[in-house]
Amino acid sequence: MAEEPAIAIPDELDRAFRAHHGLVFRTAYRITGNAADAEDVLQTVFLRLVHRSNSSEAMQSEESYLRRAAINAALDILRSRQSDRSVELVDLPGPGHNDTADLRRALAHAISKLEPRSAEVFTLRFLEGFTNPQIAAMLGISQVLVAVIVHRTRRQLRKELGAQLGDRS
Repeated sequence: MAEEPAIAIPDELDRAFRAHHGLVFRTAYRITGNAADAEDVLQTVFLRLVHRSNSSEAMQSEESYLRRAAINAALDILRSRQSDRSVELVDLPGPGHNDTADLRRALAHAISKLEPRSAEVFTLRFLEGFTNPQIAAMLGISQVLVAVIVHRTRRQLRKELGAQLGDRS
């Protein structure tokens, strides 16, 4: 049996993967709450990076690009799940169901309904822990705009979560 030739991975892509695969996985896991989905995001992001490296498009910050790509790919998974959602057995509350798991699912659902920019800013701020000035620099927008997006997004999520969970306040 003849051995198949190995696929040649460019040195730059290999270096980027080794340097940032943990960042991409953690970012995706924080959003999806699921290791399998985070692995899917990891593959998607680095496939996009391969396609991007084949184009003439320049990348300003590799880490920033990969973090944003992970956020967007994870949000895509959440959105696709919401669009063809059927009730799964694991979604049915059992005796002593976990309020944290309910809240996590409700938050994921609410985030999936946000506009892409709002979801990205919210994720960077509250799931990734970046400050408004850091987010502004990453996205190339003003700190004031970041603050406005954060305020509006929190208000929208509060309303959505209240509707989903029954206003407990």
